[in-house]
Amino acid sequence: MLLTWLTGLAAGIVVLHFLQKLVLPYFWDDFWYLLKVVRYRIWLDMYVLKGELFTVLDKFLSLANKQPQKPFIIYEGDIYTYQDVDKRSSRVAHVFLNHSSLKRGDTVALLMSNEPDFVHVWFGLAKLGCVVAFLSSNIRSNSLLHCIRSCEPRALVVGADLLGTVEDILPSLPGGISVWAMSDSAPRGMISLKEKLSMASDKPVPRCHHATSSLKSAHLYIFTSGTTGLPKPAVISQLQALQGSAGLWAFDCTANDIIYITLPLYHSSGALLGIGGCIELGATCVLKKKFSASQFWNDCRKYNVTVFQYIGELCRYLCKQPKREGEKDHQVRLAVGNGIRSDVWREFLDRFGNIKICELYGATEGNISFMNQTGKIGSVGRTNFFHKLLFSFDMIKYDFKKDEPIRNEQGWCTPVKKGEPGLLISRVNEKKPFFGYAGDKKHTEKKLLYDVFKKGDVYFNTGDLMVQDRENFLYFWDRIGDTFRWKGENVATTEVADVIGMLDFIQETNVYGVAVPDYEGKAGMASIILKPNRSLDLDKVYEQVVSFLPAYACPRFLRIQENMETTETFKLRKFHLVEEGFSPLKISDPLYLMDNLKRSYVPLTKELYDQIMLGEIRL
Repeated sequence: MLLTWLTGLAAGIVVLHFLQKLVLPYFWDDFWYLLKVVRYRIWLDMYVLKGELFTVLDKFLSLANKQPQKPFIIYEGDIYTYQDVDKRSSRVAHVFLNHSSLKRGDTVALLMSNEPDFVHVWFGLAKLGCVVAFLSSNIRSNSLLHCIRSCEPRALVVGADLLGTVEDILPSLPGGISVWAMSDSAPRGMISLKEKLSMASDKPVPRCHHATSSLKSAHLYIFTSGTTGLPKPAVISQLQALQGSAGLWAFDCTANDIIYITLPLYHSSGALLGIGGCIELGATCVLKKKFSASQFWNDCRKYNVTVFQYIGELCRYLCKQPKREGEKDHQVRLAVGNGIRSDVWREFLDRFGNIKICELYGATEGNISFMNQTGKIGSVGRTNFFHKLLFSFDMIKYDFKKDEPIRNEQGWCTPVKKGEPGLLISRVNEKKPFFGYAGDKKHTEKKLLYDVFKKGDVYFNTGDLMVQDRENFLYFWDRIGDTFRWKGENVATTEVADVIGMLDFIQETNVYGVAVPDYEGKAGMASIILKPNRSLDLDKVYEQVVSFLPAYACPRFLRIQENMETTETFKLRKFHLVEEGFSPLKISDPLYLMDNLKRSYVPLTKELYDQIMLGEIRL
């Protein structure tokens, strides 16, 4: 009897397991991920209830006490332990305590490349309760001045390799800003921070200087990419810093991992997810001054890297490197980041081995994020009923012509159906605040949508189009600004670029829309870079686009370039290409026009251009 009962029980468990795999294949992935999210939220709430507000800096100081000799940063072969970083950052704090009038709440701008002193200065100023504004090391002149003015710092700290950049704008800096140089000798008008560090105390800084009364207080200003104008300083609260630092932990990284950070520390990915993530784990990071595709795998082998961060096209750059023997000979098990294309994802795995790609989604200033914990190729994350209870978001219909959300007769926005692209918006409330930008409040207001589904509700506008499939996986579709309308339809530039990029002689594709007289919307144009020693096959390009794209999405024009401009996060720049249009009078690069009669692309001559402008050739 007992044997029969046990046999029936075992059979029932097998059947239930089979049904679960069939009906709810991602149940356990979702369950363990959401359990981690809930655990972390409970942990945060418990500290708040106890009145013990614990910040990322507090976590670091705790680790410096518990594991002082463990390597925290490895940089160019040199090892900086948790104790080393603690003492060096304390020296920074004492310099400013003794030689400046900085106080808690003041803003200090930091202009420095990836190096240990970036972290030392950041943490040293944090020990004084200052807000640190990270400035991009790639901006110059008026753009740099704009960023400095917009965050209103009391002081500016500059890395030795960027002193020339600041010297150029020194006479134009707002009054009252002291400039500190991380060099032995400072140019005129600056103070040598490095010289004073050699004489400063490394004793612990009293906690009263940085103890916070609210996790909603500002910790950093991180500048957004400026896709809607000049860069804006996004407010990063202590709460956001804590949440960002939990990213690596959520992807199952541990204290035994060695994380390779090649991304710029002035971005949230490198600073919050990278440095902050190492602190959350108590792990070691290998810091690189600048990403190098040719040195990447050698560094991974040299330092026994197990996890690396990526953004934008970093993985694609690795795939474009010449093939070598032993490319799978490494210890890397995870890659965490965002922006990898599906075709690159597959190629990367085939070429470099069993590395789990952990794609995620999140805006620097946003209050919503997604994580692809399942490893599904192409997806930025996954949602379900329980996820939406924790993260209230929607994807709504968007009018690309008017460049605004579509509202019905009652004035409410309309959610899209599964499989349709929609504008991602996230509910703003007490639990999920939006901290906005420092300075002019109009920038913060522009990112908010009011009265979306009912009177009084408020949502953060991500500016991103997303698609949710029938299995509830989420996919990035496009930026609003990167989408154009043609023949009454919306064309997603990333989709077109991916299709063209599948051709074996194409190295890079940048797709955008160009204005054509007497046409509503914009005609598609693709700027292309060919692979080395490969020739352009116009017949194959034509065949590819007509085979895989709707008629309205096929580029009417091609432009062949030798190189393309990118942003510091490897995103392709489109603005100047759009401005130049398709005129052979303005452009010296080879241009081609889609010819459906010849089923190919043909050279765009001045005569053909004139016919298009006169309306004699219909597109």
